[in-house]
Amino acid sequence: MDITIDHDRCIGAGQCALIAPAVFDQRDEDGLAVLLVDRPGSDLHAAVQEAADSCPLSAISVREDREPAA
Repeated sequence: MDITIDHDRCIGAGQCALIAPAVFDQRDEDGLAVLLVDRPGSDLHAAVQEAADSCPLSAISVREDREPAA
């Protein structure tokens, strides 16, 4: 899973940190979202996707890793 936060769009609503606190937090100085884990385990994928879907300005992008073709 590849996670990207667009800090130009983020307004610090905090939904991501509430939904997936093991992956997201907020900076003290401005409240913008930060990643705590670059590549979360599969047990956190559903929460990360929910956090991205809940972002009011769609500042979080999630891309699932693809298995290379054999």
